[in-house]
Amino acid sequence: MVRGSVVSASSVPAAHRAPTLAAAIDPDAASLAAPGNTPLLLRFAAFSIFFFPHSMVIKDIGAAGTVPMILACLLFVFWAASWIWRLHDPVRVRYPGRLAGAIFVLGIIASYIALYGGWSGTATPAGYAAADRWLILGVASLGLILVAAESVRTMADALQLVRWILAGAFFCGVVGLIQFTLHLNPMDWVKLAMPGFTYNGGDTPFQARGNLLRVAGSTFHSIEFGVVSAMMLPLSIWRALYDPRGKKWFHWLQTSLLVFAVAATVSRSGTLATVVAIGILLPFLPRIARQRTLAALPFAVVALFFAVPGFIGTLTSALGADVTDPSIATRVNNYPRVARMIDDRPWFGVGPGNYTPRNALEILDNQYLNSTVTMGIVGLVCVAIYLILPGVSALHSARHAASPALRCLAGASAAGLAVAAVCSGTFDSLSFPTFALSFPLLVGLAGAIWVLVKNQDATPALTAPSQQLIRMD
Repeated sequence: MVRGSVVSASSVPAAHRAPTLAAAIDPDAASLAAPGNTPLLLRFAAFSIFFFPHSMVIKDIGAAGTVPMILACLLFVFWAASWIWRLHDPVRVRYPGRLAGAIFVLGIIASYIALYGGWSGTATPAGYAAADRWLILGVASLGLILVAAESVRTMADALQLVRWILAGAFFCGVVGLIQFTLHLNPMDWVKLAMPGFTYNGGDTPFQARGNLLRVAGSTFHSIEFGVVSAMMLPLSIWRALYDPRGKKWFHWLQTSLLVFAVAATVSRSGTLATVVAIGILLPFLPRIARQRTLAALPFAVVALFFAVPGFIGTLTSALGADVTDPSIATRVNNYPRVARMIDDRPWFGVGPGNYTPRNALEILDNQYLNSTVTMGIVGLVCVAIYLILPGVSALHSARHAASPALRCLAGASAAGLAVAAVCSGTFDSLSFPTFALSFPLLVGLAGAIWVLVKNQDATPALTAPSQQLIRMD
């Protein structure tokens, strides 16, 4: 593979360099102009999460045979090989995200063993296949966490990875915009360009709510689209502030598209996600940027009012709904049934991925409840650690970062991870593939930031031979 490169700002004549807000508020931001050196496979995997339809699979592999899942598993294989061949020493690189990812995988393995050992009751072939998919998801998630955290060693590396993540999110937003305005699904064209893959179903690109048509972009569902867009919003704001490459207006256009994506879902979860994202990011923004963001919020609401007719009324109706609303009533009515299921198999559940609702009324729109049913109390603890610990550690990094650019990046990653932890209580997040793979990518980025903050007073340690990771390009 050919190693990618980023043009250094020093190679551009001064007359052609655009002044940036970052240059005025953080002299250290000049380091972002250096070439990034993250593995090409990692960058492509990050982009593929948003680009390739998760409904298209290699038939012989099954539901886990999607392009993003295969690439993420390859990352884990390369990481393990680099450790076995002593090309990389992961023991010396420590960060909370790896612990969270390992605990998540251990929780899956414990429930997996219980299922195959017969402790979870009688399982069907479909149940065993679902458990296998979850185990593959755990390996793929761990691969994204480990390679992202241990190959990003400089701010330039972090910016390079963020660019690829946001390029995928931008594609997802463009798809959502076309779906919303033209009522066409561009993902059908992508599916046609994937010979050898089979359509496996599961995606819901359009869904009516009130007078509006909710869209899903390149994700499985409109709720997932809204939450994932809100997760990426803080990173997009950071990139718009600090990226020395490209046009600032285009960076802010990408950021605006993420806001539109949340609005186009007309989702309570998406609205909550945006509030959490902005609320956590604001304290870590530079003072000028924080003031401008606060000043722009009212205008953003007005712009959405005109861009999405009926948006305010539909969303207000959704937010003001009570237990008579079908979606809320379903969530509340599920609690007694869930309690009975937990009483039957409290420790390891019915097996990872083995809860199958008989109808839409039995869907568990809460990842914590879903984990308790499928993986038991042990699995719930593991999933809770996986979803919460990385965000808490990212906040710790943001509070202790010396550079404003690094502090803002840490705050952006913390905001995205907090969105995931909070909104996992409003939908079964890990059942949705774009969320399930983009979350560990953010965990890995937060892990890299943790190491950067830890070594900010000992820069040479960042490039010590013991911390080299095998290059996958």
